[in-house]
Amino acid sequence: MAAIKFISNNTQFFPVLRKRVNQYFEEKGIPQTGNYKLYIKTALLSAGLIGTYLWLVFFTPHSILLGLLLCGILGVLVAAVGFNVMHDGAHGSYSNISWLNNVMAYSLNVLGGSSFMWKHKHNIAHHSFTNIEGMDEDIDIKPFLRVNTSQKRYWFHRFQHIYGLILYGFTYLMWIFFNDFKKYFSRKVTDHTALPPMNLREHLTFWLTKFAYAVTFFILPVWQVGLLKTLLGYGMLVFITGILIAIVFQLAHVHEEAAFVEPQGEPFVIENDWAIHQINTTANFATKQKWHSWFWGGLNYQIEHHLFPRISHVHYPEISKIVKQTCREFNIAYNEFPTVIHAIHSHFTHLKKLGVAY
Repeated sequence: MAAIKFISNNTQFFPVLRKRVNQYFEEKGIPQTGNYKLYIKTALLSAGLIGTYLWLVFFTPHSILLGLLLCGILGVLVAAVGFNVMHDGAHGSYSNISWLNNVMAYSLNVLGGSSFMWKHKHNIAHHSFTNIEGMDEDIDIKPFLRVNTSQKRYWFHRFQHIYGLILYGFTYLMWIFFNDFKKYFSRKVTDHTALPPMNLREHLTFWLTKFAYAVTFFILPVWQVGLLKTLLGYGMLVFITGILIAIVFQLAHVHEEAAFVEPQGEPFVIENDWAIHQINTTANFATKQKWHSWFWGGLNYQIEHHLFPRISHVHYPEISKIVKQTCREFNIAYNEFPTVIHAIHSHFTHLKKLGVAY
C-alpha cells in the first residue's frame, strides 16, 4: 500500500470529539455495538429475504408482473441486509462477540460477494483514503463516470448525469461477477493498494460461496421455473440492488460539497487532519426521517460512520448531536442534505458539471 500522511495544525478536533463520544457511552452505560433493535431488524430482514426467495422459486406466481414485483422486493431486501447486517458485521460493530460479527459479515458471501474482499476494499481503502484518487475504489468508476477533475474526461461524460442511474443498476452484477474476481487474480484492491495474501480457508470460502450463490440464485431457479423467467427475475433483482447500493454511497461522497484529493509526492501527503478529511469528503442525508435510518442501516449518517466505523449504526442519531456541536466549536463545515431528493439532486448536478469541466 502506498504511504499517505495526513498533516494538519488542527489536531485537537478528533481527540476532543472521541472523548465526548466515549463519555456518552460511559454515562449511558451501554456498549458501542448493536443492541436488541439491530437483532430484531436482522430477524425481520432475513425472514423477509428467505420467505420471498422461497415464494419465487418454489411457489412461483403465475403472474409475470407479480413475479417481477417480488423480484424487485427481493432486490430491496438483499440491499437492506447488506446495509444493516453485513455492514455492521464487517466493521466489527454488530456485536462485542467476534465470531458473531464474522457470521454477519459472511452474509455478503451468501448474497454473492466476498467479505474478505469487502473488508480490504471498504474498511481499509475506502475508510482510510476517502475520495483520494487512486486509493478509494468507490470513486473509481472510470471510464464510465467522471467524478472529479483528476479523472480523464471523455466526450460521453457530458451525458453521465442522464445515463448514470441506469449504469448504477449494473453495479451489483459487476461487483459479484467481475470486480471480486479482478481483485482475486490481480492481487490488488486499488491501483496503489495490494490485496493481502489469502490462506487456504479464505481461498476455499471465496470459491465455494461464489459457487453456492450461482446455484442458489441462478441454477436452481432455472431448474424450477425455466431460463427466461430466471433471467427476467434475476435481472430485476440485481438491477434494484445495484441502484440502492450505488445511490447510498454516491450520495454520501459524490456531490457538490464533497472534497476530492489527488495526492502528490512520495509518501503521498494530504494537508489535512484525517478526521477533518473524512468530514470534508462526506455528507449525511435524510437524518430527520427515521424510516430512512432504519432502512439504510444508518448509512445516511455517513459522517458519524466514517469517524466511528466501529460503533453500530443504531447509535448514530444520538452521537450525531455530539459531532455537530463539536464541528461548530472547531468551525468545521458539517455537510447534510435534508432529504434524499436533495442529495440526489446534488449528486447528479455534480455529475453534470464534471461531464463538461476540464
